[in-house]
Amino acid sequence: MSYSNILFEAYSGIATITINRPSKLNALNKDTINELHLALKEADSNKDIKVIILTGSGEKAFVAGADISEFANFNIEEGTKLAAKGQAVLFDFIENLSTPVIAAVNGFALGGGLELAMACHFRLASDNARLGLPEVSLGLIPGYGGTQRLPQLIGKGRAMEMVMTAGMIDANKALDYGLVNHVVAQEDLMPLCKQIATKILSNSSVAISAAITAVNAVFKAGVNGFDVEIEEFGNSFGTADFKEGTTAFLEKRKADFPGE
Repeated sequence: MSYSNILFEAYSGIATITINRPSKLNALNKDTINELHLALKEADSNKDIKVIILTGSGEKAFVAGADISEFANFNIEEGTKLAAKGQAVLFDFIENLSTPVIAAVNGFALGGGLELAMACHFRLASDNARLGLPEVSLGLIPGYGGTQRLPQLIGKGRAMEMVMTAGMIDANKALDYGLVNHVVAQEDLMPLCKQIATKILSNSSVAISAAITAVNAVFKAGVNGFDVEIEEFGNSFGTADFKEGTTAFLEKRKADFPGE
């Protein structure tokens, strides 16, 4: 599939999706959100792709925010629809994707950019990264899940401070907060992402998908995460990956998971 605002590359079980609007610091507009949805859906439906890495083009920005020019004149109804559609099409879609998505935060991740990174299953950052939710400085609040995912990741107090001040934190503070898992020099960011992705590749993709469902359940209102874990654990016993994994263990060899 051909894209205008993103680059898509797949190699050795890893798909790399790069937001490619460098003149706009990779800001999210409607077309980019739709293209990201299609690219992620394409990667998730490809059985040969086991891990997705999401990053931004250039050395300045992962995603510097949403494209404000698209919604500056919106009314209440239009703004509500903008947030609802964006969450459904991209942000919630990523969070619940069965294929793990790693955010490679290679610069500014502001507003919708930080919300995009937080929707991914975990995050790595380059040492020049700056992260923040500046929406209140525009008379808005985060609308793509920022007020929900940020306190889940770093705690209520820190999230309140970041949202209310509209300020940025650097990569090392993001690491201290638990917002990112690793901080490295920019030239080492993609190699480390691929190193971690390669470790994921060696495991059962079916079990990883089940684990994503179970871990996400703890953050869903009205859902008993322990019950979801029990169900997903039980379902694992009916998979070909379980049979291969346990057989390989008993035979003292490396498992060759069929992904079924």
